[in-house]
Amino acid sequence: MICVLDGNEILDKKMLHDILAASLNFPHWYGRNLDALYDCLTDLGEDAEIRFLHEDILKEHLGEYTQSLIKVIHMSAKENTHIHVSL
Repeated sequence: MICVLDGNEILDKKMLHDILAASLNFPHWYGRNLDALYDCLTDLGEDAEIRFLHEDILKEHLGEYTQSLIKVIHMSAKENTHIHVSL
């Protein structure tokens, strides 16, 4: 699975979480917040790559939430070797 988080396309948190949920086949109960993201990522049983594009623009759209997002994804990747991140 590949999930592309493109700052040119993601305008708000809802769009971000919708893309994550669809790209990574998260369950219907996914809570669309960073705690739920961590839970779903650490539970993934297959390889998934999360690619960030235009990170600077993503930061413009999401503010400090972007740094928290990146931190959660990196923590998840340390916990689950199926997660691969490219910035």
